[in-house]
Amino acid sequence: MSEWWRGAAIYQVYVRSFFDTDGDGIGDLGGVIAKLDYIASLGVDGIWLSPFYPSPMKDFGYDVADYCDVDPVFGDLDQFDALLQGAHDRGLKVIIDQVWSHTSDRHPWFAESAASPDGPKADWYVWAEPKADGSPPNNWLAVFGGPSWTWGSRRHRYYMHNFLPEQPDLNYWNPEVQEAILNVARFWLDRGVDGFRLDVINCLFHDRELRNNPPREPSSRNAQPTQMQSHQYDRTRPEALGFVRRLRRLMEGYDQRMAVGEVFDEAALAVQQAYTTPPDGLHTAYSFYLLDATEATPALFATAIESWSGALGWPAWSLGNHDVARYPTRLAHGDGRLTRTLMAALLSLRGAAFLYQGEELGLPQADVPFARLRDPFAIAAYAGEAGRDGARTPMPWLADAPLCGFSTAFDAWLPVDPAHALFAADLQESDPASMLWFTRAILALRRGERTLREGRCALLPAPPGVLAFERGLGQDRIQCLFELTGRAAVFATGESAVEALSLWQGAAIEPGFVRLEPYSGALIRRPENRA
Repeated sequence: MSEWWRGAAIYQVYVRSFFDTDGDGIGDLGGVIAKLDYIASLGVDGIWLSPFYPSPMKDFGYDVADYCDVDPVFGDLDQFDALLQGAHDRGLKVIIDQVWSHTSDRHPWFAESAASPDGPKADWYVWAEPKADGSPPNNWLAVFGGPSWTWGSRRHRYYMHNFLPEQPDLNYWNPEVQEAILNVARFWLDRGVDGFRLDVINCLFHDRELRNNPPREPSSRNAQPTQMQSHQYDRTRPEALGFVRRLRRLMEGYDQRMAVGEVFDEAALAVQQAYTTPPDGLHTAYSFYLLDATEATPALFATAIESWSGALGWPAWSLGNHDVARYPTRLAHGDGRLTRTLMAALLSLRGAAFLYQGEELGLPQADVPFARLRDPFAIAAYAGEAGRDGARTPMPWLADAPLCGFSTAFDAWLPVDPAHALFAADLQESDPASMLWFTRAILALRRGERTLREGRCALLPAPPGVLAFERGLGQDRIQCLFELTGRAAVFATGESAVEALSLWQGAAIEPGFVRLEPYSGALIRRPENRA
């Protein structure tokens, strides 16, 4: 099937924290290979690998020093090829992270660009003159703090960086840069990868006039200075869609490949749709709309569903990843019942679904002492919580082993939270009532029901606190019901008999209605409408 990505469920592997096979306390490609059977057993369609390329690791791989190789800490290209073959042998697609907005300052391209204003790569990065008083050329602010500009002493100009100073932005106004990046895509496509996850894809272009960003409307959520301005001129420039079209044309020359974009913009849902408009947009894209949310209300999901009701593209959704606090803590507030129901809701939405490693175990956000934090953003923005590092700690494989079986090292690159031992994979593997078994059951249902993978999606009237929508394909109708507020409710089906596809946590079907207990859910079908 050429559009396998429609309705696919993809498992994100944060390689550093997945499984360590060489005893250095850092996960590696060999660790992914060792756990491919586990990943396949979940019932997902593929894996997304976080960056494994050579890097100084200032941002743990999102500062790439060589796009076409493997950092020795993770392995080598032969191991990557073995991983790719092993995944394909198990029917798993492999999507790799591509960080094309910026490079590391240790990348040879930047070294050459920073050395002289007259060299062949002088214009490969964004350089600008200072103001007359020596200050940066405009008011743009970096995500990780401070101005988006750092002084280059050899060129006597500022260079731009949306993130760390060690992550200089490439200049996509230069056609040579675009061609160099497309060559990177060709390298990995020729090697056999099934697709790309495109980091901050809407940050490729900047305003050529370097106009100041206007202030953003004040909000209690504007916790960082960069959130206090509307990023009209340093993100989501219309020219980026031209590069997306070039990439899509390139990928169409390969069989069954896909690209999922990460959209990083305050107008999350609208930009997500703009970047996936057929026929030459990305295959799919996700935004931070759900990832930034802190309350799992029916309205949160209803807004997402309604916003896509007339869109032409195909959405992707996730509740968590390596950039945000784990959803069992952030959205479910530690309630295991809500954690399960949110997983079921995610896997019932129309679109591709991305699961972050450990979510199938219901892992909560880890406690990481300040002295053990590694993420520069978590350290800079520290306010008593672990930030992104709390979602990046090692996977707990064995409850009773040192480091929960992640590594044979004395210590790991991030500490293992002792509380995670209670969620270890070996404990859940032997418990049919566990989150692991529940996740597998919902994934199996999704895989077995084409309507859940590809069907239309429309909201249904529902009692307060209940998220209800219907997936439809041809004459088939599946109603998806989720109680999200911890209060019992009754949902009228209008049918005397329905087929239960899945009922959990006390949900029960009675003639004409479904009784929902707190944080329970149901997926049901009218038998006579089965396609």
